[in-house]
Amino acid sequence: MKIFNFNYIKSDFSSGLVVFLVALPLCLGVALASGAPLISGIIAGVVGGIVVGALSGSQLGVSGPAAGLTVTVLTSIAELKAYDTFLLAVVLAGVIQIILGLLKAGVIGYYFPSSVIKGMLTAIGIIIILKQIPHAMGIDLNYEGDESFFQRDGQNTFSELGRITELFNEGALVIGLISLGIMILWDQPFIKRHAILGMIPGALLAVISGIVLNSGLTVLPSFFHLESNHLVSLPITNSVNDFVNLFQMPNFSAFTNPTVWKIAVVIAIIASLETLLSVEATDKLDPDARITPTNRELLAQGAGNVVSGFLGGIPLTQVIVRSSANIQAGGKTNLATIFHGLILLVCTLAIPTILNQIPLASLAIVLIMVGYKLAKPSIFKEVFKEGQDQFVPFLVTVIAVVFTDLLKGIGIGLVVAMGYILYTNYKGSMSFMRNGKNVLIQFNKDIFYFNKSELKQKLLSLQEGDYLFIDGSKASFIDHDIFLTLEEFQKEVKNRNITVEFKGISRKKINYRKSNAIVSKTLIGQ
Repeated sequence: MKIFNFNYIKSDFSSGLVVFLVALPLCLGVALASGAPLISGIIAGVVGGIVVGALSGSQLGVSGPAAGLTVTVLTSIAELKAYDTFLLAVVLAGVIQIILGLLKAGVIGYYFPSSVIKGMLTAIGIIIILKQIPHAMGIDLNYEGDESFFQRDGQNTFSELGRITELFNEGALVIGLISLGIMILWDQPFIKRHAILGMIPGALLAVISGIVLNSGLTVLPSFFHLESNHLVSLPITNSVNDFVNLFQMPNFSAFTNPTVWKIAVVIAIIASLETLLSVEATDKLDPDARITPTNRELLAQGAGNVVSGFLGGIPLTQVIVRSSANIQAGGKTNLATIFHGLILLVCTLAIPTILNQIPLASLAIVLIMVGYKLAKPSIFKEVFKEGQDQFVPFLVTVIAVVFTDLLKGIGIGLVVAMGYILYTNYKGSMSFMRNGKNVLIQFNKDIFYFNKSELKQKLLSLQEGDYLFIDGSKASFIDHDIFLTLEEFQKEVKNRNITVEFKGISRKKINYRKSNAIVSKTLIGQ
């Protein structure tokens, strides 16, 4: 089996560079919000890129620390009272994910309707834009990568925007606007077609411009200056040994601690769900429409969490923000994911001082462009044209994810989508036709218990002397409650002088076996 495809190495390297710029602040932000050492986010990002990227069957998915786990990680570290004990829970969570992969649990990802997945993608795009606008203007009070509506500082997504006029930084605003101009310009066809300019990622140019502008702002009045809290903040190491010394090993002596196992199970479940959701979303964005083997993805994620926990990293999942950035930057194969992990490792080791000069405002603009492409107005129009049964779950998912968080929003959208499925099934399951005294009730598809009310109403509408023909030949399954309703109706037809004939209705259909038998006029099941 061919693991790596070097035919697109230029595109993959360029995309990996862009994903690195997106991942860098998110790795640090998620670690900070999780109450873990900053280096733990970098470790998880590197492992997600190199280890998971090499083992996963996803060609475009990118893994790393996820915002959806920050609350779980924060409370878990506090509960265990020791970070090295928490690392053991991360390792065990990875082992549980590997077991889930071996048990073929990856099929869970296939049960999410496309309308809900599209809604999730669009909601993530909207959240990125809303959350990054303050960062683009120098308001860096909330951590990078936050996706929840309610923030820990008492603000929410919209109230944070309301503070822009009083808290924004003039220097960050200038850098953000210029970075935005560069990103928009570099997205134009004439730049992409240019032999030289087309090879330079717009995100990289925007970040370099941000570093240069930040240095030049020192000649302007002091209110233009960017303080360290408006810049990337990587740990500085002077050698490889210094970097290695930042690693922590799990506390294996806590193996029998039941709290460790409880936390491991919780992390494994949340990380697996987020991964499977991201896999579905990434596959829908893939221009080549490739399908990721989900069981293999769980195995890869499990291996990644085992390695991350061993090295001192926080839990990781496949993440839609980084994955969509990879696709938009032109990534073609899993080499882009691996390149992003390698670049993150090398740059953290070799040039942390330079990276710490990157304004968060420039990186925010890169993310805003990613968000816009996920939530373009045209997407709403396209889904609207697909019909109400697609648009309503899509819109509900968008609103629910924006105003809660990813998993809660997906759950709400899934309930609404299932409601539409039940409603559609209910409305189209049977037909009722009358021609004088001749009446036909036809089961158009499988009949379930929630069709009982409609069937009873149709049976009660029959008149004395009617000849009723009930045709179930198109149904491969008839729910037991429906069967009992028909049997009860047979007991009263003599009193109402109604003749009944059945076709294709048999007790065998309760066991999902097709039957075309014509049943007698007075007894079902002979």
